[in-house]
Formats: sequence, structure tokens, C-alpha cells
Amino acid sequence: MGARCSNLCFCLWPSNIKSHDLYTSDIEKWAENEQLNLPAFREYGLEELKAATSTFSINNIVSEHGEKAPNVVFKGQLDGNGRWIAIKRFHSSAWPDSRQFLDEAKAVGQLRSKRLANLLGCCCEGDERLLVAEFMPHETLSKRLFHWDNQPLKWAMRLRVALYLAQALDYCSSKGRELYHDLNSYRVLFDQDCDPRLSCFGLMKNSRDGKSYSTNLAFTPPEYLKTGKVTPESVVYSFGALLLDLLSGKHIPPSHALDLIRGKNFLMLMDSCLEGHFSNDDGTELVQLASRCLQHEPHDRPNVKSLLTTLTSLQKEKDAPSNVLMSIARETTSPSQVPLTPLGEACSRLDLTAIHDILEKAGYKEDEGIANELSFQMWANQIQETLNSRKSGDSAFRDKNFTIAIKSYTEFLEGGNVKSPTVLARRSLCYLMSDKPQEALADAMQAQVQFSNWPTAFYLQAAALFTLGMDSDARETLKDGSSLDFRRMRQ
Repeated sequence: MGARCSNLCFCLWPSNIKSHDLYTSDIEKWAENEQLNLPAFREYGLEELKAATSTFSINNIVSEHGEKAPNVVFKGQLDGNGRWIAIKRFHSSAWPDSRQFLDEAKAVGQLRSKRLANLLGCCCEGDERLLVAEFMPHETLSKRLFHWDNQPLKWAMRLRVALYLAQALDYCSSKGRELYHDLNSYRVLFDQDCDPRLSCFGLMKNSRDGKSYSTNLAFTPPEYLKTGKVTPESVVYSFGALLLDLLSGKHIPPSHALDLIRGKNFLMLMDSCLEGHFSNDDGTELVQLASRCLQHEPHDRPNVKSLLTTLTSLQKEKDAPSNVLMSIARETTSPSQVPLTPLGEACSRLDLTAIHDILEKAGYKEDEGIANELSFQMWANQIQETLNSRKSGDSAFRDKNFTIAIKSYTEFLEGGNVKSPTVLARRSLCYLMSDKPQEALADAMQAQVQFSNWPTAFYLQAAALFTLGMDSDARETLKDGSSLDFRRMRQ
């Protein structure tokens, strides 16, 4: 690919945009004979969705605006089959007529495409209105473009995002759902393979009679401001604004971008992180396509099939998997973030205070059924002293006097042939609180030896491993613990 030219010149109406006739069956192959292992759309019970999200815990919110979002999205996992889901919870007044909501959801739920984060079901109980969709583990385009930590999104991946979104819109159009509400970078998600998908939530309004756009008015199609109605041309306008996001790596108002384009200030529009990574012709053509989408008059904008034709011709590194283009290791297990109990979450965050509270409340119930092999001599001479040591340790643990707790628990463990994974777990946390992660890890591992299927032992190992800087091992151990938790729930 050639380096960029510093003084690119082009007219607003290009002569090199490909003819619609080039939209051939080759371009449509992605939509044919899709093998999607998805269940049919169904109605979920409210209690089932509460269980999947820990009663809509704030820890499970995945909306980028958190609790402040008008309609909050949660992640959750179904008890029955372990499937990860995303749940959109509408404001209580959004859909007062449950039948209208259900009919609309059922219509969207008939769509099935690998270019969509598909709708799996909904829930209408009382005032609750919820949509249930596939969970996408690799976050949104907004985060990948505007808030990247490691490296910017590659040019080839940006082109792929644009093409896949055009394919998603074309598929929806072919099924009679050509209207998409508030298309923006928050609506673009990355699946387990890092392929971009369009959220199905935008195929429904935010309410039966409410606004279709929630973004800043500077990004709203001009005709929508006049009529309040979404049209296929409005969707293309929003697609053009999204192309600007991909080109610039910023959320630039279309009017400002068009001024730059007309003034041939190409470099001011382009993301500086893309320097030298695309050819002059490719950059020019994508800018031209964006400008056509953003024309003030709806009839001057291209249709979706025209978008597909142009974007197909621009694709680079076609054989490279999306996760490779995004430098993300491919998941070998279920979609990331296996389910975590509050203890697992606390250990993943290294929230030692929360871990302490949870262990304190749990008490010794996990020790029940663990055989205590007490010798006759210990029973006759040392049992009371041993139990007093544990009692002293528990008192110190409750009062957060971790030095005394370590001493007392050590006396208990060394006082005889007593098995107590709970004492080991408590002493493990005491060591973490005392900045002794190696000792904490040893205790958590010993607790696992005594009780091999105890998630707490794995979670505490993960906390110790995180403290030691062994993040990869820690994440794997968290997964092991959560898998054990999940098996327990299914028993």
C-alpha cells in the first residue's frame, strides 16, 4: 500500500464510484446458507432474567454510559444452557402497550444473520420491557476507535467494519426491516471472533412513540429534524457519519467534516494513527463515499447496495481473521468473562475489603462434610486448645487484626491433623492484606488440595496471582473457579 499524499484533490461527485451492476452474487455469498447455532425467538420469564444478571446488578451493566443510559444494557448468563446474553431494559414508560412491544420484538426476532447481534427473545411482565440478544464479548466500535489502550484500529479492520455493517443493513432491508434507529459506533459490537456485528437493538425504537435518535443533534439526519421520521435515506446518512468515525478516529460532526472535504483538507480529517497505512486512492474513495452519504438532500445519497459495491472493492487483507487484525488472541473457551460470583468479581478486582466481607459472612459452611481426622491423643489432650486457636483467629479476622489472625490460624492448623479449607482461605486473605502474596497463594492452593471442587480456593489463587503480576495465570484460574460455580448451579 502506498503512502499518503499531502495534497489530495478530488471533486465531491466522483467518477470512479463503481456501478451498481457490480453488485453480484459473489458479494451476497456471506448471507447464503448461514449456519447459526441460535434458538428460535421466545419469551423469557422475568425471574429467569433476574437470575441471569444477579437481579440486574450494577456490576453486570455493559452500557457505555452505565446507569445514566436511558435504557440500560446488562450482560447475563442463562442457568439452563450457560448461554451469555445481553439484556436491554427499557425505561418503565417506554412501551406502555405490552402487545405492541411484543409484536415489534417478535418481528425483529425473526432475523438471523452472522452480521447481527441477533435478538433471542424478550420479556413483558408487569411494567418490565426487556430485549434479550446475543452477547458480544469484545465491546463496541466506540471503545475501539475512541478509547483504545494498546493500539489503534488498523485500516484493513476499519474497512471490514464498514463492509460488514453495510451487509447487515442490506440483509435487514431484504427482510423488510430497512429502518435502523440511531446508527452509531455504540451500536457496532465485536463477537467472539472479533468480527463486527450490528446490534439488533437499533431495529426497534427506544419507545413506541418516542424519539428514534438519542445522539447529539449535530449527528442527526437533517430531514429527521423536520419530520421526526426515520427513512432508509436517514439510515444511509447515519452510515456516512459512522464512516467519518472510522476515517478520523474521532466523533466529528458531519457539517464540520463536509467543510474539510470541500476545502480539500484531507489530512485534517484523517486519523493521524493511520499515517502511511493506506493508499491515496483508497483514502480518497472512502472520503468520497462518506460525503455522498451525508448529502443534505436524501435523494442525493447512495443506496445500501451501492455502498456494498464500493466497500467490497476496497477490502484489504481479506484472508486475515478479524482477531488477528485487532491483535486479540482467539478465545478457546466460551465467550470470555465466564460467570463470576460476587467473590469471583471481588478477586478479579483485587477488592480485598469485599473479599473479607464475603468470607466473614460465609462462615464455615463449606467445611461441612470435610472429614476431620483427629487422633485419639489429639481428642484427649489438644482438641479444646486447637478449637480455642481457631476461635481466637476468627475474632481477629472479624476485627481485621490480620497479624493476630495469621498467628492464631497457624496454631490451629499446626495443632493437629485437622482439615479446614475455610481456615486456609481466611489465612490466605490475611496474607494478602499483609502484602505476602506468595504465602497467600500457597494457602489457597492447599485449600484446593483439601477441597478440590471449591471455587473459593481458585478465586483466592487468582487474587494472589494478580498481586504477583501473573495476570494470564490469574485469569485462567478465575475461569476454573467460575466453571465450578456454574456446575454447582446446575446440580
